[in-house]
Amino acid sequence: MTLRLSLLAGALASAAVLSPSAHAANIDGPKVFWKISMWGNPRALSAGMEALAEKAAAETDGNFEIKIFYGGQLSQARENLDGLKLNAFEGAAFCNFYHPGKNPSFMVFSLPFLPLGDPKVDKYVRSKMFEHPALVADMEKWNAIPYVSGLLPQYEILGKGDAPESLEDWDGMRVRAGGGLGSAMEKLGATKVTLPAGETSTAFQRGALDAAAFPFTYAHVAFKISDEADWFTSNLTPGTSECGWVFNKTAFDALPKQYQDFLMENRDLVMDTELAAYAEQDKKNLPVFEETLKKITYSDEDLERFREVAGKPVWDEWIAANKDKFDSQGVFDAIWQYADEARAQ
Repeated sequence: MTLRLSLLAGALASAAVLSPSAHAANIDGPKVFWKISMWGNPRALSAGMEALAEKAAAETDGNFEIKIFYGGQLSQARENLDGLKLNAFEGAAFCNFYHPGKNPSFMVFSLPFLPLGDPKVDKYVRSKMFEHPALVADMEKWNAIPYVSGLLPQYEILGKGDAPESLEDWDGMRVRAGGGLGSAMEKLGATKVTLPAGETSTAFQRGALDAAAFPFTYAHVAFKISDEADWFTSNLTPGTSECGWVFNKTAFDALPKQYQDFLMENRDLVMDTELAAYAEQDKKNLPVFEETLKKITYSDEDLERFREVAGKPVWDEWIAANKDKFDSQGVFDAIWQYADEARAQ
């Protein structure tokens, strides 16, 4: 199924959920209430889980209720995995680079210049990786099971003050970027700063930050980075990260099988809704960025030099640093293997 058809199918499924003529209680089962922990406000990243919650209510006549709690009501962003381990809630969002030590194998997604730029390839690769033994083992330590990827778009960087119009201009800049992406920026002489998304705008206001890498374009707007910025990179595309969704293993195992099946059969709905929401945000945000901010476009020569300096060296360092924790080479290789499979389909 092409991405367009997949998105259409997701949209039709959502329409069916909301249609007053749709038949309720297609799935019989007991009353169950699930709490999902999320920081920030409702946004493109959470659109898929909201669609899942709507469909769960419609399919079960309200018996399986899923509610997303925003703004860190249930847990702070860095502590969502701890909350799952304590059985404080039934599901949560998490960002891998908020706590690298808690999910070391998931940090593969933050390595720069991975083959994830095509949304179709990205979805296939991440779906496969969420079933990889090393990533499953990471979550088991927190009584969690991987559910779906947030499919974060490729990052670009927005900043304040003098624009880095050449690679040399990054030297000395303080850049909010996590994981391997942050390591890539360090190769250019920048200082890596790791902050939760919700604290980044305040860091700009206090003069503690020069630039911030976020999924382009939705997250820059969702966390008001564009309100603080003077410029944006348009083609750096240094990589992305993983802010995905996980379930409490105890809670999932306790569900009746029909509810478990419902959740697993609707992973495409969640991811396709996310992708559609990101695309819709780009339509709104890009014209505003181009009108109000200075656009930085790097030459092919600069981009090739960036990849040489900050690509394979960062990959090799990550593999070496993690080889005694898990099969880091195997995890890295799997990304490329699945990308090849996706392109061959």
